[in-house]
Amino acid sequence: MPAGKRLTVLQCLPALDEGGVERGTLEIARALAVDGHRSLVMSAGGRLVAQLEDEGSYHLTRDIGRKHPLVLAHVRPLRRLLMQERVDILHVRSRLPAWIARLAWRRLAAGHRPHFVTTVHGFYSIGRYSAVMTSGERVIAVSESIRDYITDCYPAVDKSLIKVIHRGIDDNYYRPDFAPCEKWLQSWHERMPMLRARTVLTLAARLTRLKGHAQFIDLISRLCTAGRPVHGLIVGGEDPRRSAYAGEIRAMAKGLPITFLGYRADLREIMSVSDFVLSLSSQPESFGRTVLEALALGTPAIGYDHGGVGEILRAIWPRGALPVGDITAVYNRVMECVARPPEIPRSHPFSLKSMQDSTLALYRSLTLHEPSYMAQPGKF
Repeated sequence: MPAGKRLTVLQCLPALDEGGVERGTLEIARALAVDGHRSLVMSAGGRLVAQLEDEGSYHLTRDIGRKHPLVLAHVRPLRRLLMQERVDILHVRSRLPAWIARLAWRRLAAGHRPHFVTTVHGFYSIGRYSAVMTSGERVIAVSESIRDYITDCYPAVDKSLIKVIHRGIDDNYYRPDFAPCEKWLQSWHERMPMLRARTVLTLAARLTRLKGHAQFIDLISRLCTAGRPVHGLIVGGEDPRRSAYAGEIRAMAKGLPITFLGYRADLREIMSVSDFVLSLSSQPESFGRTVLEALALGTPAIGYDHGGVGEILRAIWPRGALPVGDITAVYNRVMECVARPPEIPRSHPFSLKSMQDSTLALYRSLTLHEPSYMAQPGKF
């Protein structure tokens, strides 16, 4: 295939709701469409489908992430789709969709297979089920931490097949001189009058365990005890399957100046009017996008020094990287910064364009080597 030929790329993931996997899918789909390629996305659907289609991609509704034996019924139709649509690149972003896609892909004749690409978005449990994410002809790691996880936990994977492509953000959308529009500010002040003359700390994290909600509540409590006028914002959707945990966290926050905002599409605006953005996950994040977004807006971000969050903070604002689990260190750093507001560097190396360009370059590099082949034949 000539390097400049129009590609057909199919990305597969469970659904198109909120989350880093979903955002990354849309960002690559948008870049493909802008570059004149044909972008297909397969998922069970979700709130982001309309945006995906508005930006020039096609959505194929298939529940390939459903943990049920009937999910195997998608293998044969997907195999037909790969042939009929002449897919050049099959890019999988989650484990169960990866298994369905790989089963369909393997049953095609070797000379008629699309190229198989995986992106490892997280620190998955170690085992054969997760190992499928390391079986691509190219394996994209979203951070150095994820690359190390792959090489440490799956030493049989050829290191030359792993490509680190950091997630990135739009420098025009997240910039230090950004300010919300007057209409948004007016509505915000009307809804949140309790924030006036207070230090606002924001935790952007879905209501699931390991995201650090309890430590955030502890931090707000300590600041209140010290006489600091503060208010905490917890921004993130509630998983209906984890309602007991959400109830537990809400009970812990009772009586404290903390507001649960739920899922918000205006997180950029909220972070821009916050004094601090926190990342307190007890488990390492694969990348830590909200920390990067906050720093790009000029808002100090404080987080635990592990995973992608640690990488970002060390690269941009090392003072924000603190020992894992040390909420006292977080408290002290907040108090230091309140007394002497820091200056956040205006530049960073994690741009959206770089991520998009690197991913499309990887796709093009694969199409120079026809026919497609299995990188690790017989392993799965």
